[in-house]
Amino acid sequence: MTDTPAIQRPEGEAQLTITFLYYRDIPKAQAFYEKVLGLTLAIDQGWSKIYKIAGTGHVGLVDETRGAHRAADTKPVQLCLRVDDVDAWHAWVKSCGVANLTEAKDSPALKIRAFMFDDPEGYQIEIQTPLA
Repeated sequence: MTDTPAIQRPEGEAQLTITFLYYRDIPKAQAFYEKVLGLTLAIDQGWSKIYKIAGTGHVGLVDETRGAHRAADTKPVQLCLRVDDVDAWHAWVKSCGVANLTEAKDSPALKIRAFMFDDPEGYQIEIQTPLA
């Protein structure tokens, strides 16, 4: 990258944000994001399914055989959702039988109450709410 670009950055903001995650089994991932997290499919690109999380934030589920990357066993990504009632979400997620569910606990240092669990292929999801 050069220190002084020859042209100016375009004006305006991004219209939406999408974090893409890569899967070996898209139908299983879709079922999880729709049924457990209650997300709505916003853009269906066939082998890429983009779900609205909130506002302009989206998560994209990509078939590893078609995307720019391949699914890997190590998942160094965490998807975090901020909600109004973390304890109600914990009860719901627990009833869904998800993998690696932690207890909801306060983190005074971060000023949140949160818990974590894994999606079907091991991506960690954190559900949090701010402490009063």
